[in-house]
Amino acid sequence: MRTVRKTTAEALIAFLDQQFLEDDGTETKLVPGILAIFGHGNIGGIGHALEASGAPGGLRFIAAKNEQGMVHAAVAFAKARRRRAWWACTSSIGPGAMNMVTGAALATVNRLPVLLLPGDVFSDRGPDPVLQQLEHPLDGTISVNDALRPVSVYWDRIQRPPQLVDALLRAVAVLTDPAATGAVTLCLPQDVQAEAYDFPAELFTRKVWHLARPRIDRGELSRSLDVIRASKHPLLVVGGGVHYSGAETEVAEFASRFGIPLAETAAGKGLVPWDHPWNLGGLGVLGTQAANRVAKSADLVIAMGTRLTDFTTASKTAFAKEVRFLALNVNRRDAGKLGAVPVIADVREGVRQWSEELARLGWQSEEDPVRIKTLKADWDQEVERLCSRTPAEGLAATSVLGQINRALDPSDVVVAAAGGLPGDLQRLWRSPGGATYHLEYGFSCMGYEVAAALGVKLADSSRGVYALVGDGSYLMLHTELLTAIQEGLAVTVVIFDNAGHQCIQSLAENLGLTGMGTQFCFRDPVRRGQPLAVDFVAYAQALGALAIRANSLEELTAALERARQAKWPAVIHVPVLPDSGTQAYEAVWRVDTAATTGGPS
Repeated sequence: MRTVRKTTAEALIAFLDQQFLEDDGTETKLVPGILAIFGHGNIGGIGHALEASGAPGGLRFIAAKNEQGMVHAAVAFAKARRRRAWWACTSSIGPGAMNMVTGAALATVNRLPVLLLPGDVFSDRGPDPVLQQLEHPLDGTISVNDALRPVSVYWDRIQRPPQLVDALLRAVAVLTDPAATGAVTLCLPQDVQAEAYDFPAELFTRKVWHLARPRIDRGELSRSLDVIRASKHPLLVVGGGVHYSGAETEVAEFASRFGIPLAETAAGKGLVPWDHPWNLGGLGVLGTQAANRVAKSADLVIAMGTRLTDFTTASKTAFAKEVRFLALNVNRRDAGKLGAVPVIADVREGVRQWSEELARLGWQSEEDPVRIKTLKADWDQEVERLCSRTPAEGLAATSVLGQINRALDPSDVVVAAAGGLPGDLQRLWRSPGGATYHLEYGFSCMGYEVAAALGVKLADSSRGVYALVGDGSYLMLHTELLTAIQEGLAVTVVIFDNAGHQCIQSLAENLGLTGMGTQFCFRDPVRRGQPLAVDFVAYAQALGALAIRANSLEELTAALERARQAKWPAVIHVPVLPDSGTQAYEAVWRVDTAATTGGPS
């Protein structure tokens, strides 16, 4: 066997550069690059390997600013690329590695691939304890990287160079498996990174992985067809799996062909155009009145590529008690939720099989198209009303959203995550389709938005990318804005400034509380209750971004155009009125109240 002598880190980089994925005859480079923050735990190994390699094969290197942020950027890239490619992320030991835990959890919750390469303490333990090393009193093998175990779908520690060979193959096998993907962590002790070894030359040759597209097996196909044919008023629930499968055209045609209304999850929104005659919009807590009303009368819910979380099911109250569930999913665990009849297959392939068989059998739903048209028209009027609000006191968040929606090009991508915006977007945003709607709501992670915009722009630089973010989420994590400036990536960040965590304020009030700590105001005795005056424009200008304040819809429109023409990272600050978003429509979310008053007995 021919071998090549390399350090462990050099072998890692050389291997990643030769990995490709084939899907429907198209090959894609699996790892376009590496996001990194260097420290003593990875500079002498991975840092040296990247510098010495001279970015082989176009493997791009980006110096990130926050470890959590760089993982978010990598995850957003994978989502935008439908899991066909993903970035690697490397950190030093200690705090750097720990900062990646939140991003790893987000990736795994959302079933999105990301490769984490944290540095680790010395394998030979010679200098122990090294800087930033956690010493466990009962287990000498533990480091902070063990915190990544529960949030990773595959985790390994490379204690000797030969272990890298099998670990890399296992890692990529998991990352490219639609049913198993998520965060994969390979911990790299700093001495092992720099250690040389004679690796098999075959490890560094071009390797093409093939995306599995399983079809429904004969038994499941027969059973699932029986379930569909027994229904009269089915409802399709379109989830993120439709996006990853690239099945949006098939799903839209399926709904039209058989007369089945469809509703969207947060991850499934924007795949089917908003004006599709059977698309009723979001379902559940963030849902539209039209979708939630139809859900109550459905006798069958056909869940396509969704985990059926509590926001989609309105804490399992969205549907009639006698409803049945049929779930098409590549992940068997997800397919069995809510007692669903499971159908294990790629969504695109499964829908094609269903469509062919149902057409052959001459089946049609009994849903009244006039009823669907009326519900849809009524909701369209409600959207127009909400997006046309002009309070005398200032800007309504719903009107700002409507104005942005009208101003963006059809190919532009809107990015959002936590707070009140996901609900407003799910109800009001009119997506033309084409994967232009990017919402992270599996983990509802504050701080995702700005970093995610970076990742989406890396995935397709030809598209305009707009991160819509509340002031609270922006303040929590916006450091990758500097990375976008550094890399010349023209993303636009629109800050909805309502002076606090207002969605939690509303939740607190619904629970009979006052909302402690949800308002951005002074808390010292002298200025208590006075608002904090954060100058977001000066804040962004200090980083080097184009920064604009928009106090009216006209100024907002001009700011969006200015940002587009500038072709440079931009921040638009828009003050909006608290409690000026949307509310729930005939849906509830379970958040339990205290069982005791907490007062003296």
